[in-house]
Amino acid sequence: MKKAAFIGTGNMGGALARAAVRALGPEQVILSNRTAAKAEALAAELGCAAADNGRAVREAEYIFLGVKPHLMAALLEELAPALADCHAAGEDKVLVSMAAGKRIADLRPFLAGVGYDVPLLRIMPNTCAAIGKGMTALCAAPGTDEAHLAAVREILSASGRVEVIDEGQMDAFSAVAGCGPAFVYPYIEALADGGVMAGLPRQKALEYAAQTALGAAAMVLETGEHPGALKDAVCSPGGSTIAGVAALERAGLRAAAIDAVLAAWRRNQELGK
Repeated sequence: MKKAAFIGTGNMGGALARAAVRALGPEQVILSNRTAAKAEALAAELGCAAADNGRAVREAEYIFLGVKPHLMAALLEELAPALADCHAAGEDKVLVSMAAGKRIADLRPFLAGVGYDVPLLRIMPNTCAAIGKGMTALCAAPGTDEAHLAAVREILSASGRVEVIDEGQMDAFSAVAGCGPAFVYPYIEALADGGVMAGLPRQKALEYAAQTALGAAAMVLETGEHPGALKDAVCSPGGSTIAGVAALERAGLRAAAIDAVLAAWRRNQELGK
């Protein structure tokens, strides 16, 4: 019996599959995708197995569901017979959804005919998990066996940080961490554009901007200092840094970032309806 199956190997499912292979070894992971060739190609790259959905369910203990939210109901209905057969054989499975906006209670009715109360967990990762620098939220219904939470954290341990949160916070978490990389990349690109305007070669400007963003984020996490205090430490009186900070404030950087998170949060709520 393999430890983890990933059904859906797009950007998010593929990123977590890569992390699971790093954490568990390829022999413990099986992949499936609506377009079989996509799962087969990733499996060949990672050294793990590829299969159809039914076989993936039968051969793994923890089943990660990496399909779009609007496809989740149909997928659960497809998997229900295999889950029922496994239950009859004494091999109960655990499902882990990564569908944005879909609450655990929304998904459970599609498993009503399986014959047992399928443990159903929910995660929200980001694509940085592909290189072990992700931020993933994990939640479960009250009363869920703590061993399942621990197992999912182990499977995702090579993806970056994994934190258990209340499900009511999931939409907000997704707006910050799930969507956040797409908010950060344009900022890095813009820093590099500024460097190019100031005379730096394009590739070097990108390297300098990306490493600076990486280092600044690490300072926040590793020192525990508030970002404002870290910013103040760089700003000498009358210097170039405070002049740049003032330019960002005039352009509304903070307001734009807040608006981006709130727009993503509202969309997450819409997707759940």
